[in-house]
This record gives sequence, C-alpha cells and structure tokens, in this order.
Amino acid sequence: MDKGLHFMFCVITTMLLLRESSQTGEKNDPKMLGCIQIWGSEEGLPTLTVTTILEDPYVMVRSAELEGYCIDLLRALAAMLHFSYKVKVVGDGQYGAVSSSGNWTGMIGEILRQEADIAVAPLTVTSAREEVVSFTTPFLQTGIGILLRKDTVSQEMSFFHFLAPFSKETWTGLLFAYVLTCFCLFLVARLSPCEWNEPKNEENNFTFLNSLWFGAGALALQGVTPRPKALSVRVIAAVWWLFTIALLAAYIANFTALLSSGSEQLPIQTFEDLVKQRKLEFGTLDGSSTFYFFKNSKNPIHQMIYEYMDKRRDHVLVKTYQEAVQRVMESNYAFIGESISQDLAAARHCNLIRAPEVIGARGFGIATTQASQWTKKLSVAVLKLRESGDLDYFRNKWWETSCLQQSRDGWSPLQPQALGGLFLTLAIGLALGVIAAVVELSNKSRHAAGHVKKSCCSVFTEEMCARLRIKGNTRQSQETSGRANA
Repeated sequence: MDKGLHFMFCVITTMLLLRESSQTGEKNDPKMLGCIQIWGSEEGLPTLTVTTILEDPYVMVRSAELEGYCIDLLRALAAMLHFSYKVKVVGDGQYGAVSSSGNWTGMIGEILRQEADIAVAPLTVTSAREEVVSFTTPFLQTGIGILLRKDTVSQEMSFFHFLAPFSKETWTGLLFAYVLTCFCLFLVARLSPCEWNEPKNEENNFTFLNSLWFGAGALALQGVTPRPKALSVRVIAAVWWLFTIALLAAYIANFTALLSSGSEQLPIQTFEDLVKQRKLEFGTLDGSSTFYFFKNSKNPIHQMIYEYMDKRRDHVLVKTYQEAVQRVMESNYAFIGESISQDLAAARHCNLIRAPEVIGARGFGIATTQASQWTKKLSVAVLKLRESGDLDYFRNKWWETSCLQQSRDGWSPLQPQALGGLFLTLAIGLALGVIAAVVELSNKSRHAAGHVKKSCCSVFTEEMCARLRIKGNTRQSQETSGRANA
C-alpha cells in the first residue's frame, strides 16, 4: 500500500514539473510578443533594454533565437561600445504613432515610458518622432515605393508583338540595308563581266526581283538561286550572309528575353500611374510613417493617395508587413511602403516587382531617449561600421535572392547603336563588291579597247551604258560594235 502511494506521488510530482517546464518554455518562446533575449551579461558592462519588432529580414525567429539584420547590427554595436543588452519584442506590434488619446504607441511609446533604452528596428526617422526621441545616424537608406505582382500589371500582348525585339529605328535600318544590298547585287551583277559577259546575247539572272528574292532567302537562312559566279557578287553575298546570321542571333536572343520577362514595360511606373488606374487597390501599413507622409504632403497626387486610403482604411490598410506581402501575392493589391523592404520581398518572391519610382528619401535609425548618453556613441559606431563595409556585408547577407535579375525598368527593345558595327561591316562589304565589279569591267574594257582601237574610257562608258540599258548610248555602242565586226 505504501509502495502504491509512493508511486502515485512520484507520478503526480513528475507531471507537475513537466507542466511547469512547458509553461516556462512558452514564456521564453521568442515567437511570443514581449519575449526577451539576453546577450553579454559580463559584470561591469552596462545593460541596455532594446525594443524591436518582428519583420523579415530585420528581426526573425529561427530555432527559438532572434536573428536578422538588426540583430547582427546590435551585436556589432555591443562589441564596439562594450555593452550588454536584452532584446524584447514590442508589446503592441507597432512602430510608433500618436494614438487618438495623444499618447505614442509602439516602440516610440516604450522608449518614452522608459520600458526600453533604445529601439533597433526598421524605424523611419521622421520629424514627429524626432520631437519626442533622438535618432542616430541612419544605418539604412530607403524611400517609399510601390510593390506589385507581375501578372496583375503585365500588358496585353499586341498583334505585332513579334516586332518588339527591335526598336522602330532598328527595323527601319534593317529594311534600308536589305533594299540597298539587293540593289548592289543587281548593279554589280550587271557590271561584272564575269557574271554577265555578253549583254547582247545572254540574259542576266540577277534581275532586281531575283536579287530581292536572293536577299530574302538569306534572311531565312535558305539557299536560293541564282548563284553568284563573279568575285564581286560573291563578296556582297558573303557579307550579307554574315549580316543576317548576326542579326538573327540578336533577334532570337532578344525575343527570348522578351517572352521570359512577361511584359515589355510595367504600365505602373509612378504614383501618378497608380492613382489613374482602376484595376488595383492600394494601401500601406496602418499608423506607419508612410501613411503620415502622404497625409502631410502638399503634392496633389500624394493627397489623392491619402484620401483614397483614408476613406477605405478598414479595407486597404494592413497591420503587418507580412500581411501586405501576402495580400499583394493573392489579390489585386499594390502595397505602398519602404522601398528597401520591397526589394527584399521581390528578392524572396520572384512574382513580385517594385515600380521604378521612389519618393520621400529617408533612413532607418536607432531611437533613444532625448537625454540619453548613447545617441552620440551609437551614431559614431554606425558611421564606423559603414566605413568598414560591415553595413554593406549585413545588407548583402540578408537580401540574397534566387530570382533571375532583370532590369527594374522592364525589358527594352534593341537599339540601332548596338548593331552599329554590324551595319558598318555590311556597308564596307557592299563598297568592296561594287569596287570589285568596276575593276572587272575595267579589265574587260581595256582588252576590248585594243581590238576596236578606241580609248579605254569610251569603251568602259559604252559597256556601262549597255549593261544599264541606257538607250542613247546603246545605239552608239551597237554601231561601234558593228564597225568592229566589219
């Protein structure tokens, strides 16, 4: 009986200990608001209470520990200034704004109530906050941007979308180069005696229509007749083939990039574009500095954005940054917020993109009480970390992306300047072909001049007129030819 009671007592005691341990673990779980994480508890070092907010990648919970950009920054500052700290997540999950009762909420409120010594978080430096707390030198520069989902802003493909890889100027230059090359083929084939030896008795295969067909066949990488025999015609044909191969390679590469980019250009480039469209809803974080930026701005576009958000605040304003990103991904919603955080979202989610325009240049700073002795020390330490490259290292560490990098302004058509060398090569080849044809005709005229006892220039002129079918001189050429035969 005694053994049974002793066994029951041991079981009850064990269950109570396990329950207490479980409750203690929940209290120490960093995922809970108000959690505390202590670093560096050496004797003699001052201990600072640090308030922060959970936001990727600044402060995150990984394996029951806090980590992120701000945690790395805080650790570096503590090592440089020799202090220990304990981190607590802000109780109400807010950054800091004036409530309806006139009191400050969020991290700013905790500093004013002396619940924390400093705030290390993506906390924007604003004039309203600067009036009640002090800020250090900004450790990150940012602005206000627009986060969009790519498929919600992609433009409809036009019927002539296949022409998009080249600009209008490039297509115009290509058409001119094609016509000029075909004309040079036609001209040189008529001038060259190796290609057309007896204009009176033979038919020239390189008519202008045949020359156009020959050039078009080269553009399609197809072998077509007539086949050139003279060196001058072959030079022009070879240069045209080289030109078309390089041109087709550029077209295919640019067209592939165009299809993979999903759209030629974002239709929403600026905040004005966002206001004018009716397809997307847009909003920002409730009570954030971005919201008050638009509220206090005198810009008419900014005022329209504020009025839109204020009238629909229950529907378009979000509570957390994670909620904003999720809403952009799942609905027709554009999020207005810190551009640097939007860059991270675009790096983590490849179907998101930030619009090019960024307004309201600002920075993230460390907030302290106004009478704090740490403000100056922290500012100098932040500058030293920037000069040593540590801040850039932290930025690259936490803003890594697995997405293919694309131009922020979207895909752009290939301009003529990129193909300038190709067009120059074609022009040189055409010139060489024409010169070779003139040399071949000159050699024939020199030999013919000895037989008819006329000057080489007159024979050359007569040959030129006969091949170009100039009537007035053709009769004279025929009379001269008849006398020579007599």
